[in-house]
Amino acid sequence: MSTATLHVPSPSEITRPAMAGEKETMVLNLGPNHPSTHGVLRLVVELDGETVVNVAPDIGFLHTGIEKNMEYKTYQKALVMTDRTDYLAPLSNNLGYVLAVEKLLQCDIPLRAQTARVLLTELTRIGSHLVWLGTHALDLAAMSVFLYAFREREQILDIFELVSGARMMTSYFRIGGLAYDLTADFLPTVRRFLEDIPAHIDEYEDLLTHNPLWLERTVGVGVIDADAALAYGLSGANLRASGVSLDMRKLAPYCGYETYDFEIPVGQSGDIYDRYLVRLEEMRQSVRICWEAFKRLEQMGPGPYVTADRKVAPPPKHEITHSMESLIHHFKLWTEGFKVPRGDAYLAIESPRGILGVYVVSDGGPKPYRVHFRAPSFINLQSLPHMAKGGMMADLVALIASMDPVLGEVDR
Repeated sequence: MSTATLHVPSPSEITRPAMAGEKETMVLNLGPNHPSTHGVLRLVVELDGETVVNVAPDIGFLHTGIEKNMEYKTYQKALVMTDRTDYLAPLSNNLGYVLAVEKLLQCDIPLRAQTARVLLTELTRIGSHLVWLGTHALDLAAMSVFLYAFREREQILDIFELVSGARMMTSYFRIGGLAYDLTADFLPTVRRFLEDIPAHIDEYEDLLTHNPLWLERTVGVGVIDADAALAYGLSGANLRASGVSLDMRKLAPYCGYETYDFEIPVGQSGDIYDRYLVRLEEMRQSVRICWEAFKRLEQMGPGPYVTADRKVAPPPKHEITHSMESLIHHFKLWTEGFKVPRGDAYLAIESPRGILGVYVVSDGGPKPYRVHFRAPSFINLQSLPHMAKGGMMADLVALIASMDPVLGEVDR
């Protein structure tokens, strides 16, 4: 597909008066306050009866200036802003940001911290996909799956609360490692969840995968082929469902992902049903990665969870009581922050929604000169008109859900 044929219509283009000789159509607003838009998203929909002629996403209702606000905070304090972009995958956002800053700092991260990051990020992926599955099913009138999916997500949030004290906005990954060491009951709690979740994923499949109503609403609906998906810049499950095996954990591994054994689920048809199947299998693969990370943590035992570089991470309290140098480092880190060498760094990770890229520019001071996110929800959303044209209005609701957008990440 030639990029010259790409076009994302604007709301004004759809709402303009009909020209002489043009067929009369009806224009409706879907959102911005509507549960099926999965956030504060307005869609201007042009209809010919029940058929979608055109659709224009109208965004910006949730803009909070996160990227700009990060310029006024020290590198460590700016981390809390990342939780609030993709609020369904805060630890993934934490990871992308800290890896980009660590790339500039060139600091060593303890193996225990890297392994914990992998385990918690994959739990984040499962939790995010559970929200997608439950709300997607609810949009198509399958209420039971919503209740079951959120039941399992609660266990993941309990694990996050266990290590960070917060259920959603954890800010647990820090530049240099982790905010705190893993608690004594962390591994037993994770073990219980990993033992239970495979049977629950099978349960979701029993309810949906061969359900004739589910098949009727998803098979052959919202199709996008591989060429068009690549041309629009799709990533994550939305791209892999179209047959493109692209995953940053394999393409450009980080946190030691190259040492983990897992597969990349790929679809064929690029429809809503394939996007559903790919994400279900992604959850199974995440469980597989989690088990491997779990065993590594179990074998390595207690150890450092943050870098030994005292100019980046504050020294432990027991050092402060007898070391003037440690006390000075502690004071300067919490009052001034650490300085990052002048330069820029870009690092991309595989978030639950696709390729999350973080670009950080440093002017040599304690605050980032510029931070920019390559937000997968924002990029993915522009393909919505391409997939929706010619479909039914009722299918548009299913299509939005299958793309799994998070508007906090779109607008930032």
